[in-house]
Amino acid sequence: MDRIELLRVFCRVAECASFTRASDQLGIPRSTVSLAVQELERKMGARLLHRTTRKVSLTQDGIAFYERCQGLLDEFDDVERMFDGEHKGLTGRVRVDLPGRIGRLIVAPALSDFLDCHPGIEVILGVTDRSTDLIEEGIDCVLRVGSLGDSFLVARPLGEIRFINVASPEYLARYGEPRSPDELDRHRMVRFASPNSGRVEPFEWVSKGQVHTRAVTGGVIVNNAEMQIAACCAGLGIIQVPAYDVQREIARGELIEIMPGFPAEPMPVNLLFPRRRERNPRTLAVAEWLELLMQREIFAAK
Repeated sequence: MDRIELLRVFCRVAECASFTRASDQLGIPRSTVSLAVQELERKMGARLLHRTTRKVSLTQDGIAFYERCQGLLDEFDDVERMFDGEHKGLTGRVRVDLPGRIGRLIVAPALSDFLDCHPGIEVILGVTDRSTDLIEEGIDCVLRVGSLGDSFLVARPLGEIRFINVASPEYLARYGEPRSPDELDRHRMVRFASPNSGRVEPFEWVSKGQVHTRAVTGGVIVNNAEMQIAACCAGLGIIQVPAYDVQREIARGELIEIMPGFPAEPMPVNLLFPRRRERNPRTLAVAEWLELLMQREIFAAK
C-alpha cells in the first residue's frame, strides 16, 4: 500500500472511530486496515490512535497529523482531477440524506432534471427526519434543518426556512381565529415532539427581534411532519409549519394562514459533508443542484 493510501485509510479510521466501519466503507479487510495504520505509525514514529475494545480515538499526535493529512489528500485529489472535466462526464454514486417532506415534495419530483444532465451519476436517496451519522453510514452529504453542533463535518449554508401559522377552515369555524398568542389559551394546537429528543415544542414567535415561547394545549402530539399537517387539515388544531410545506394545502383552501404577525424564528438550512467529500466533483455537482432547487422551491416560498 502506497503512502497516499495509508493516509486515506488512517483518515477514514479517525472519522469512523472504528476499524470495522472503516473497512466496510473502504471495501477492504479489517486486518488490512489495522496493518495499514500500524505501518503508518511505524513510519511516523508516533502513536496516532488510542485503541480500546469499544472505541478508537485520536491521540494528540494523531489530531495534529489528521489535520495535516486533510490538506495533503485534498491537494492530491485536485491534481488527480486536473483534466477530468475536459475529457469525461462525472460518474459514480452519491449518497444523500434528506428530511422526509423535502425529499418527497421537492427533491424526488425534480431529480430527473439532474440525472439528465449527469447520466453517469447514481444518486442514492435516504429520507429521514432523524439525525444521521454521515461517517458511520457512509453518506456523502446530508441536508439538515436547524442549528449545528461541532463535528468533523464541513457545512455549506444554504439559507433559512420561513415558518407560518395555519389552521383548517373547519377548525376556525368551530373555535374562531386567534389574533395573537395571548388568545391561544382558548385554542388547541397539534403539538410536535422532536423525533430525536421527544421534547414537545411550544408555540414560538419573534417580536422586535426577540424570540418568545408559550406553552399550549391540544389533544394530539405527533413526531412526524406529514402527520402534523394531516391532523391540522382534519381540524384538530393550529400548527406552525414551514411555508413551503403547506403551499398546496393553502392553494386548495384546505388550510388558512393565521396570525401572520407572529411567525416562529426562521430555521437555518445547511448541507453537511464529511471532510474532503465536499470537494469530490460528483458530490459537488449534487450539492450545487440542491442549492439551486432549495432557492427556487423553498426559500422563495411566500
